[in-house]
Amino acid sequence: MFQVPGVNCVSVADFRDIALEQGPRHGERVLRAAVSAYSSLPHPTRDDATRLDDLALGLYETASVEIRRFAAAALSDCDPAPRLLIRRLAEEPTEISAPVLIRSKALSDVDLIALIARNGIPHARAIARRDNLNPAVAALIRALLSRVEPEPPAPDAAVDQAPNPLEAVRKQLRDLMSDDDSHGADPVPALPDQSLAEIYPALREAALSGEMRHFAEALSTALKVRITRARTLINGVTYADLLTALKFLELSTEQALLLTLAAYPAQVTSPAAIRLFCVRYEALTFETAREKILDWRNEERQERQSRFVAGSGTE
Repeated sequence: MFQVPGVNCVSVADFRDIALEQGPRHGERVLRAAVSAYSSLPHPTRDDATRLDDLALGLYETASVEIRRFAAAALSDCDPAPRLLIRRLAEEPTEISAPVLIRSKALSDVDLIALIARNGIPHARAIARRDNLNPAVAALIRALLSRVEPEPPAPDAAVDQAPNPLEAVRKQLRDLMSDDDSHGADPVPALPDQSLAEIYPALREAALSGEMRHFAEALSTALKVRITRARTLINGVTYADLLTALKFLELSTEQALLLTLAAYPAQVTSPAAIRLFCVRYEALTFETAREKILDWRNEERQERQSRFVAGSGTE
């Protein structure tokens, strides 16, 4: 997707640097071209979506309103979609974000509720136009709109018996937003309040215990993700996801290196490999890591939502 003729390998970061070096207008053209290329793919993959996320988010601040509007319209029907870019576009005013709010499958029900909470009635009206909208989200929107667009008053007797419109959706929303996973196995563990100063000693002790299950449990608690997710961080093909998780926990380079050595000793052995790790870790920003962790948490919430939606059809 992001290849240059005559060059064996050009990274997303290289493209972004080239675009920015030549000015914001050039960056816009690169972003438009990348979005156009992605939206024209007959069968885009998740790797394609991840590459577009990496490129687009680095150029996003230089993009004009027109480019952002174009991206929202072009990507709104894509599946899979570049999730981080879709979420960034969804926060824009509805003049830009409407196609994404109305059609994108990359926005979960939890995402939609959070968008309404942050952006208010205009976003609620756009989200109300989605097909197959979760009944709980639809009821929330109706309740919110009833407060700014009240219906004609009913007769006194009917008013006395009418419930508060927000009351009708309270239980559904609590179920939808709850982290309780009593409907399935492998719940997120009960989490103590841990300061950053307390997290690293716990992770170090677990990682050096010789039992990787202890390390996975400590990561699950620190990151507030399921144990199955934490296991994939230390049993993956590469340490890339673990690196993201450790950056989110705001560990120093040396702390992150020690923990990565415990999980992936064969991949960080030579001085060159250690130098590469340090460069990658220090180039990764907290905000990028935070977006990735929130993405993981939202995926886990979606699994719980699907069970909720399946059981709420008659409510």
